[in-house]
Amino acid sequence: MSKDYYEVLGVPRDASPEQIKRAYRTLAREHHPDVNDDPAAEDRFKEVGEAYAVLNDPDRRRRYDLYGNGDGDAGFPQGLDLFELFNQAFGFGFGGGSRRATPGRDLQQELTIELEEVLTGASREIELTRRVTCDTCSGSGARPGSSPAACQTCQGQGRVRQLQQSFFGTMATIVTCPQCQGRGTIITDPCETCHGSGIATRTEPFTVEIPPGIEDGQHIQYSGAGDMGESGHAGDLFVRVHVAPHPRFTRDGPTIHSTILLTFWQAALGDRLTVPTLEGEADITIEPGTQSGTEIVLTGKGLPQLRRRGRGRHVITLKLVTPEHLTPRQRELFEELAREFEDEVPEGGHKSLFDRIRDSLSGEGG
Repeated sequence: MSKDYYEVLGVPRDASPEQIKRAYRTLAREHHPDVNDDPAAEDRFKEVGEAYAVLNDPDRRRRYDLYGNGDGDAGFPQGLDLFELFNQAFGFGFGGGSRRATPGRDLQQELTIELEEVLTGASREIELTRRVTCDTCSGSGARPGSSPAACQTCQGQGRVRQLQQSFFGTMATIVTCPQCQGRGTIITDPCETCHGSGIATRTEPFTVEIPPGIEDGQHIQYSGAGDMGESGHAGDLFVRVHVAPHPRFTRDGPTIHSTILLTFWQAALGDRLTVPTLEGEADITIEPGTQSGTEIVLTGKGLPQLRRRGRGRHVITLKLVTPEHLTPRQRELFEELAREFEDEVPEGGHKSLFDRIRDSLSGEGG
């Protein structure tokens, strides 16, 4: 073992993460080149940083404890900036060698479909306006035939060291270069199409695939179909789907509801009816003596559910319609019918027999 990281930090092998961090902060503050003029301070600063980088990471520490520093997989992580590590440990701001890959803005579109399309699913084409990589310069921001130049402020690194006053003196922190905004390059001859941004606005058709069973107000997400960010990562597109009201059917999840009006003779005598459904027409049987409010259920005639097999029901509610305007002859027939049913009318009612029959036919009881 070429180095004992525990010894470098002066902590026991069973030290807690808090002990390791506390020891590192003490030693790093003592040997930081900006506050220690000793020629050996920078080497010592790097040594304690290397020890902290390994012991502060649970996975690296486990490998180090098993294999020691002699194993290439257990040692110091290559490419780690010790000054960035220092800034992290002390909570100072720092930046990477380039800007973070922050995606562009998410977009949202609204789309309205018919209830029948919830049953089958649908494809809809919309016009989508979004920011995309500029075709003229392929996203470089530079005029075709030219190239971006290295930023002279950060020497192409995308970050600069900035002095900052802290509780233990003047410290150097790493920040995003203000000149190139972290790109590391400067556009000296900008593209005429995107004016150096590498991003252009384009309107083009976009196909939205609507799955069967989608609910009103649900979103469909398309990753990477939003605005392109300057970092080269696009946001997402969210399509919010609305289901238009239907003139005949209402929806409750996968269940479809509809109402069929019956005459009193259909309810009394029974009948065979053809009724509309989402898939066309279906035959139903009205049993003799059917009451207003009776429900007939068509199994498997409702809507599908997202990510589930099978379909819901279609519930048909039967409602009796009472004639409002009777001719003298019709009234005479009703009165004759009322006399025929007189013995079957429940006692205790104060309404006339004809009124009770009318109320019964309209579903109000009597």
